[in-house]
Amino acid sequence: MDGQSTLGAFLQARRSRLHPDDIGLKTYGERRRVPGLRREELALLAGVSASYYSRLEQGQSHNASPEVLDALARALGLDESERRHLHDLAASAARRHKGLRRPPDEHLSDATRHLLDALADVPAVVLGRRTDVLAWNALGHALFAAHLPADGPDHAANRPNMAALVFLDPDTRALYADWETKARSVVANLREVVGRHPDDARLASLIGELTMKSAEFSGLWADHQVRACDATPHAMHHPLIGAVTVTQQALRTADDQTVVVAHTVPGSASRAALALLADRSTPADAPPRPAFPQVSGLLGEPGRAGPKS
Repeated sequence: MDGQSTLGAFLQARRSRLHPDDIGLKTYGERRRVPGLRREELALLAGVSASYYSRLEQGQSHNASPEVLDALARALGLDESERRHLHDLAASAARRHKGLRRPPDEHLSDATRHLLDALADVPAVVLGRRTDVLAWNALGHALFAAHLPADGPDHAANRPNMAALVFLDPDTRALYADWETKARSVVANLREVVGRHPDDARLASLIGELTMKSAEFSGLWADHQVRACDATPHAMHHPLIGAVTVTQQALRTADDQTVVVAHTVPGSASRAALALLADRSTPADAPPRPAFPQVSGLLGEPGRAGPKS
């Protein structure tokens, strides 16, 4: 989670994907020892010296100006989310290193709770910045986690974690027809959050635990994709209502929490399926489920975690 090493790793990962042909650079058939552009080639594109760029990528310089960062973003072909992430990483590298800190528990504000109440007719879930489930309405619980206790988010020390559910819980994994796309979205969002909060000890614990428990997460994390949550359609296979397609739209609150709303096209079969789900409940004689996936040292009970992916 160190800002300088993370900044260098991000720059290197993006440089390795930008090939000479992408920018019209002639190589005349020469054999290249590294994938993608060389450091000096990227420096030339960005209009900075090769030595300065090398120091920046190696974590030996932490004074990059916003203009230099924007030049690097243009040279690397970064989109807006990636450009903001680059600035966040550089800012964390420039700050004096204070080590990881354990932030206070997150709580729902009255405004967010009222918003959740107003969204009673659509599935909605409130996530903390580490993707802990802080609250969900009845339909949100029924759609995303009917196999978990409905009051799970009420217990701060033992809340479900959405990223852990996606990677470690087979029921959540089975919900998504295209699980790989959902998984990439979760990891890309976590990358964006890490850039903004590089000293968050709980976030570091979550990343470390998922890396150890899921080879798929580890591979995606090493890919350095960055994307803040936005609006993404997902085809789902729900155990009660069958096939349903929802757009999961993320709304960020002022206190850095996210309200994820799942909405459907008016008049569609998916809209009708959600209406049916609202009228149904989990059977009373359903067998008890194990506790939701946890991260040791993060969700209250060290050493307990969900099944491996």
